[in-house]
Amino acid sequence: MAFIIANWKMNPQKASEAKALFEAVSSAAKRLNNIEVAVCPPFCFLPFLKPKKNILTGGQDLFWELQGAYTGEISGKMLKDLECDYVIIGHSERRLNAGETNEIINAKLQAALKSDLKPILCVGEKQGEELGPVIAGQLEAGLKNISKNQLRDIAIAYEPIWAISSGLGTGNPCKPDEALSAALFIRKILTNLYGRYLAEKIKIAYGGSVDASNVGSYLQNNQIGGLLVGGASLDADEFRKLLEKVNDLQI
Repeated sequence: MAFIIANWKMNPQKASEAKALFEAVSSAAKRLNNIEVAVCPPFCFLPFLKPKKNILTGGQDLFWELQGAYTGEISGKMLKDLECDYVIIGHSERRLNAGETNEIINAKLQAALKSDLKPILCVGEKQGEELGPVIAGQLEAGLKNISKNQLRDIAIAYEPIWAISSGLGTGNPCKPDEALSAALFIRKILTNLYGRYLAEKIKIAYGGSVDASNVGSYLQNNQIGGLLVGGASLDADEFRKLLEKVNDLQI
């Protein structure tokens, strides 16, 4: 079963628009049986978007402490209380715009697990960087002190920064064979850290300028089992087409 994470980022601008988009996505998803869909909206819209059997919700980020004097932050416990199942951690825009380090991301990952959330750990390289050392460093530091049992609840999203640097996709997605190579490398690092058996069980997603026209090329190989979708998830019709194509691939 494929899993699709819709990252709305800082969109839309009104609660009414968020509700309408969520209902449209929910209507499309309920007709499909072979995918799991989770929508990650801005925090302020979560109270209005109640998860259903066919569609879950998640946070776009969280703080590394569960509570306290941290103005402007949101905790994993708060997300859980809002019925979230997932949370995105280490998104490239957080790394670039908020200066998040691998150490901060590791602390957030542990906070998510303590809150009974399923983390989606994002990794990826900038344009011109060598994939291997960057991804290995992000995984090794990001997963520090994460046990084998905890790893079972974590998904890894490979999102090359150069493919999403405009915020809603550059229109320059990673080539499918490059995404596959990245997924295989991620499993290699996970194998070194946790052993082959567990590494093969971890869900790996691709994110970066994904839409209905190219989605099939990323899911042809079972090494990539999901997608982290940005801009295309804000267009109800485009996202419906994407979900239908993914669902058909799973049959």
